[in-house]
Amino acid sequence: MDHETEDPRTAIGVLHPGAMGVAVAASAATCGNRVMWVAEGRSKATHQRADAAGLEELAWLNSMVNQADMILSICPPESAYEVAEDVRNLGYQGIYVDANAISPETTRRIGTLVEGVGAEFVDGGIIGGPPWKPGISRLYLSGEAAPKVARAFEGGPLEVIVLDAPVGAASALKMAYASWTKGTSALLTAVQALAIQEGVLEPLRAEWSRGGDGLLKRADGLGTAAAKAWRWVGEMEEIAATYAGAGLPDGFHLAAAEVYRRLAEFKDDPNAPGGEELAKHLLK
Repeated sequence: MDHETEDPRTAIGVLHPGAMGVAVAASAATCGNRVMWVAEGRSKATHQRADAAGLEELAWLNSMVNQADMILSICPPESAYEVAEDVRNLGYQGIYVDANAISPETTRRIGTLVEGVGAEFVDGGIIGGPPWKPGISRLYLSGEAAPKVARAFEGGPLEVIVLDAPVGAASALKMAYASWTKGTSALLTAVQALAIQEGVLEPLRAEWSRGGDGLLKRADGLGTAAAKAWRWVGEMEEIAATYAGAGLPDGFHLAAAEVYRRLAEFKDDPNAPGGEELAKHLLK
């Protein structure tokens, strides 16, 4: 291609535009980047999200590998390594950003994988919801090429924070943060299920109402967590692996993974129940 006619924008590929991925992609697009996605094998819902966000559709992954300066992987954690393998097998040599909820060890394995064919690897961890407006979420980055990635998002609604730390740090931060927020949601659901089974839910809720810690309100609002439970099973398992890797007990989050596994039928259900009704379902 003639240098004078080359597109001066940064070409960013996003794998894949799910609820979080499409918002991150849209944030990158607002910064003037060319943002692409791969249609091969994706659902009708993914097509609709990508079209609504104005993303450029590519038919095949090799098209993205040949054109993208930077590829962001934002997928369920159990698919993170497989997605990286697919990109690596096509010989990608740009910047590969894994922004999935995975353990530092999984992150480092992926880094070694993609760097083996000449790519630069950046570790990413997203905290918060889909960044459709400023102040919603932060993308933490670590690794030598992290500042390059951060510059591509300057001026957009997604806040990007570069950690002065090696690959693995951004993932470790994500794991620590989510181990509390999502782990305690699973625990709270299980607590209510236990109280129902033993016939003490009413006095338990009365105790919660006397406190000022907001537990009653949080318990009743767990329908939001139930709708995302199918995605959080793998995340809890990655958190458990992170704790085990640090020489800490991993049982908390293995149990949380089982709680979310039992709630997976509420996948993306905007009317998923919270409170007592959700806890009753856990007992089935």
